[in-house]
Amino acid sequence: MNTIRVNLENKGSSSYNIQIGHGIVDRLGLMIKKEHPAGLYVIITDSRVKNLYGDSFVSLFKNLDLPVEMLVFPAGEESKNMATAMSIIDALISLKADRQTMIIALGGGVVGDLAGFVSSIYLRGIPFLQVPTTLLAQVDSSIGGKTGVDLAAGKNLVGAIYQPRGVFIDTKFLLSLPEREWMNGLAEIVKYGLIEGGEYLALLEENLPALKTRQPEVLHGVIEGACRIKAGFVEIDEQDRGVRRFLNLGHTLGHALEAESGYDMSHGEAVAIGIATGLELSRRHCHLPAEDAKRALTLMDELGVPRTIPGHADTGALMEHMKRDKKRQGQRINFVLLKRLGMPFVTGGVSEQLLIETIEGLKG
Repeated sequence: MNTIRVNLENKGSSSYNIQIGHGIVDRLGLMIKKEHPAGLYVIITDSRVKNLYGDSFVSLFKNLDLPVEMLVFPAGEESKNMATAMSIIDALISLKADRQTMIIALGGGVVGDLAGFVSSIYLRGIPFLQVPTTLLAQVDSSIGGKTGVDLAAGKNLVGAIYQPRGVFIDTKFLLSLPEREWMNGLAEIVKYGLIEGGEYLALLEENLPALKTRQPEVLHGVIEGACRIKAGFVEIDEQDRGVRRFLNLGHTLGHALEAESGYDMSHGEAVAIGIATGLELSRRHCHLPAEDAKRALTLMDELGVPRTIPGHADTGALMEHMKRDKKRQGQRINFVLLKRLGMPFVTGGVSEQLLIETIEGLKG
């Protein structure tokens, strides 16, 4: 098992560990009992993860005579809303959860975002842990403290940056992950490869067959690398006001595609298409070298992530979603673009006409 420390003492938040291993969930109860004692543990999960792992996870705590409860909500992005958050809070009140209660987010990105958001506002903040079960959550959403819910107007428009007390990543969860969920995580891994460049991008390119077949030893290295990159950005810019924004590569259009599809399009699919759009904008707006664009698109194709905007997508509606994006500044839509692979930057200078032309050009 490897440990990555997220150092945040000088940012006003508590530092914490990301612990990564294969099969570590079997001893997770002991690890949590030792490192994170609490008066009550409340596991928050969704209906799908509950059916897969819920009962066995609860047993880890009961076998150690630790007080534990489990709260379950319907699986899917459509549950990531204020109504679900309030129903969880009502359940916590019924359980008499207090500030000595520890929330445990067991699941993917929706579970982590919801459980973290509830933890940030219940009793003005109670501690929580992340136990991510999807590739996307393991490499991205479980780290860094971004929590929140969606509104009808857009994704993640209400939320808080509220750090977990620890993150426990078990790559064994990934062996049974459905293909669509697997692809969601690959899209985020591509993002890390393009913004980091160098050795991490080469690691992905050199291990494509093993990565596609989910070989544990390769998975461990790829996930650890992504976590180290994410932790580094969070340490420098916890509040997402500076360089941490580079991690939004593909997300401005991606969130718009998700919202416009009514969340039928998954986060990873939308972000992958957003990355492809960002590469084209980079080529046209800031002269990303053709060989860099080709290298990036080849990686995407080799991993099987999409890069074509659905032909039926309403360009005008997508523009309106982006104009409401939480990363905007006034009427300026901010994008993360690439000067070179490994050289991202944020710009609000992409013209509306260029953006519309690029979206129309990538429709398939």
